[in-house]
Amino acid sequence: MGTPGHRASDTDVSGHGTRRLSTETKSALKTTEFFVYIAAVVAVLIASMVVGTEEGHRDYFRADTAWLYIVILTVGYMISRGLAKSGSRDHYDGS
Repeated sequence: MGTPGHRASDTDVSGHGTRRLSTETKSALKTTEFFVYIAAVVAVLIASMVVGTEEGHRDYFRADTAWLYIVILTVGYMISRGLAKSGSRDHYDGS
């Protein structure tokens, strides 16, 4: 049972109350997937710029294709952040 407003999940092994100071997931800027996402976007843009038309060859990696890949990367990143946040709750203890 416990006191009003006290949940069983807020107790440690010894039965004493614990105070939750942070959420389960990090902010988006502190995660490795954010930096991997930025690196992948930069790599796509650089590859699009470097791969170009040469004598007798057509441009295989045009700007529209590069932006399509960036959109796909963005959707993937947003889904990964959504999955990371789906099980976490931002606790507020009223203080």
